[in-house]
Amino acid sequence: MNDVTLTNPTERTLKSIFRFLPVLLIAAAAGCSSMGPNSKMGAVTGGAVGAALGGIIGHQSGRALEGAAIGAGIGAVGGGVAGDAVDQKNKAPRR
Repeated sequence: MNDVTLTNPTERTLKSIFRFLPVLLIAAAAGCSSMGPNSKMGAVTGGAVGAALGGIIGHQSGRALEGAAIGAGIGAVGGGVAGDAVDQKNKAPRR
């Protein structure tokens, strides 16, 4: 089945997600190898909260799946950045 025959927007979105999922997983695994514990926890927590909020907001416009995916990505990045700041603060020499 090619993309032209898909008429349901959810089917097209799922097909796009599954097409790029292996690449995203490999990139995520490689990127997480040097992350500290707070960065990892922040990324996971941010991704989960972002997916939930994005799904709720996206549902209001009839695009819950897209909203959840976007929210998860933004939340994971935001949580990872916040966690990394804590990791960097913990690494700094104390006076």
